[in-house]
Amino acid sequence: MSDSIVIIPTYNEKENIEKIIRAVFSLEKQFDILVIDDGSPDGTASIVKYLQTEYPDRLFILERTGKLGLGTAYIAGFKRALQREYEYIFEMDADFSHNPKDLIRLYDACSKEGADVAIGSRYITGVNVVNWPISRVLMSYFASIYVRIISGMDIKDTTAGFKCYTRKVLETIDLDSIRFKGYAFQIEMKFTAYTLGFKLKEVPIVFVNRVEGVSKMNSGIFGEALFGVIRLKWDSLFKG
Repeated sequence: MSDSIVIIPTYNEKENIEKIIRAVFSLEKQFDILVIDDGSPDGTASIVKYLQTEYPDRLFILERTGKLGLGTAYIAGFKRALQREYEYIFEMDADFSHNPKDLIRLYDACSKEGADVAIGSRYITGVNVVNWPISRVLMSYFASIYVRIISGMDIKDTTAGFKCYTRKVLETIDLDSIRFKGYAFQIEMKFTAYTLGFKLKEVPIVFVNRVEGVSKMNSGIFGEALFGVIRLKWDSLFKG
């Protein structure tokens, strides 16, 4: 068994799922994969199950009924990973917006460079986003600045969803107390790790907007993030 597992949430990703799985499995370092599928009507789960016959000891799937939210998908994946002996647990999208080759750089940041959480950062060396409309780039970029100011975290890409956690981080965080289900989940997990004293390290990546399939992003996701961070900071100041 590998010491690393990549958690990939899916909803209607039939165009991408086989290609992303094979891309991860072709890397020089071995990673296992856990797909969390929220009842995709397009047959995403069936594709994964077919591939399990080819990769029976490396590919796993957790099927859920209906769209239950990104955050709950990752929490379910974290709990499943912690039941086994994985030391490094990754979050990654299915649509190739995250380059699978960068998994190795995130792994090295934790395994060799002492990070507790490695973050694939779009903004650590400028704005490294491809094929996004400028309005979305600006919304994301300034949302990260806003979160950084409110939270006090010295993180350039606070809403990033491409990450590696060491086992001790996920064992320390009370996963059942994580409240946000959308993209504010990404902020909450970073902020929680930060307030617990873990070392967060940003690794520069290039984020490429999906070529196939349909984006799940909407303005409500950013609204949750903008208001959610105030609540997180308030609660941290007055806890206990």
